Amino acid sequence: MKNSNPKRDRPYLFHIREGSNDIIQAVILAGGKGMRLRPLTCEIPKVMIDINGRPFLQYVLELLHKKGISNIVLLVSYLGEQIEKYFGDGKKFGLDITYSYEDPPLGTGGALKKAERLLLPEFLLVNGDTYLDFDYKSLKNRFRDLDCKGLICVHANKDRKTVPNILLGEDKRVIRYDNTNPCVAGLIEVDAGAGIFRKEVLNLIPENVSVSFENEIYNKLIQEMELYGFPIENEFLDIGVFQRLNYARKIL
Repeated sequence: MKNSNPKRDRPYLFHIREGSNDIIQAVILAGGKGMRLRPLTCEIPKVMIDINGRPFLQYVLELLHKKGISNIVLLVSYLGEQIEKYFGDGKKFGLDITYSYEDPPLGTGGALKKAERLLLPEFLLVNGDTYLDFDYKSLKNRFRDLDCKGLICVHANKDRKTVPNILLGEDKRVIRYDNTNPCVAGLIEVDAGAGIFRKEVLNLIPENVSVSFENEIYNKLIQEMELYGFPIENEFLDIGVFQRLNYARKIL
C-alpha cells in the first residue's frame, strides 16, 4: 500500500543547511526487510530490533551525534512508519531527521536516487544495520584530499571473521568489489558499512529502478578509477544474521 503521510511532502523537508556545524550530512540506509532475521523482523524493521532495551538504530544515531553529525536523512521502506514514529524529527535525540520513503523498494541505489533532492553535495552513507565507531572527521578530510567521487571504510579482516569483498591497490584505490560471490579469489578486505560520496554519483542511477548501490554503482566508480578505500582497524558490528546480532548485543 502506498505511503500517504502528507507531512513527508511539506516544504520543511528541505531544511538541510550547508552552513550547519555538522562535519557532514549522514544518509542512513534503513529500508531492509531483514529476511535472514525472521521471525524477529516479521513485524518490525531490521534497524528497530531491540538491543538491550533500545532499537539498534538508536545506537547508530547516538554514535553519529557524538561524532558531531546531527543532520540525518533516513532512507526507509519496509515498516518505515515505525521508525518515524519512534524517532520523529530527531529533536529529542539532538538530531535533525528527514525521511525519504521508497514504495515499492528500490534497492540501496534506487533509495538514494529517490532522496536526491534532500542530499547535500557531499554526504556520509551509512548502513543502518552497522555500528562503526571511529573518527569520521578523518574520513571526511581524506575524502577532500583525494578529491574523488567515493571513499569507503575498509576493514583489514585479519581474523577472517567476515567474508572479504574488496581488493585495494597500493594507492588504496578500490580495484575490485564483489559481495555477491563469497568465493571470488583475491579479495582481502571487507566493506565496513560507511563511506563518503559526492552527490554527482547519483547521475549513474536511473530513476524509479531497483539498483544496488554497492554491486552496481561501486563497480561503475571502480571503472572510472574514482572509488578509494579508507582502511580502519576499529571493529564494526552488524546485525545482518543471528550470530552477529547476538554478538552485537554482548558488545553494546
